Amino acid sequence: MAKECWINLPVKDLQKSKDFFKTLGLTVNERFSDSEEMAGVVVGDHNVMVMLFPEEAFRSFTGIAVTDTSSSSEVILSISAESPEEVQEFIQKVELAGGAVFSGPGERNGFYGAGFCDLDGHRWNLLVM
Repeated sequence: MAKECWINLPVKDLQKSKDFFKTLGLTVNERFSDSEEMAGVVVGDHNVMVMLFPEEAFRSFTGIAVTDTSSSSEVILSISAESPEEVQEFIQKVELAGGAVFSGPGERNGFYGAGFCDLDGHRWNLLVM
C-alpha cells in the first residue's frame, strides 16, 4: 500500500531553510526548485523526503496553528550516522549553519549521538546504530 512517506514541516523562511539543509550536506530536490511555496529535502539512502512549507501554507493544510517550537515539540526526526566522527562533523555543520545543539555528541542509552534544532526549532537526532 504505502510506497513512500513524506514528512511535512512548517518554516518561517523557505530560502533560509533550504540553505541550512544544503549546508548540512543534504540534497534539495530540484523538482520544487522554482517554487516559493514548498521545497523538498532528501534525507538518507532511502530518499526520505522532508517537505518544507511556509507557515501560512502549512496552516492552510492543517487548519490549526503551527506549534511554537520554542516551548513545545511534536516530534523528533532521527537520522542514522555511520560513526561518532560523522556525528561530530555533522554537528559542526549544524552550528556553522545557524542551528542549535540541544544535546552534544556523546553516549546515551547505549547509543552514540547528538541532538539539534533546525532554524525553525524542529528537533533532529543523529544516532550511530
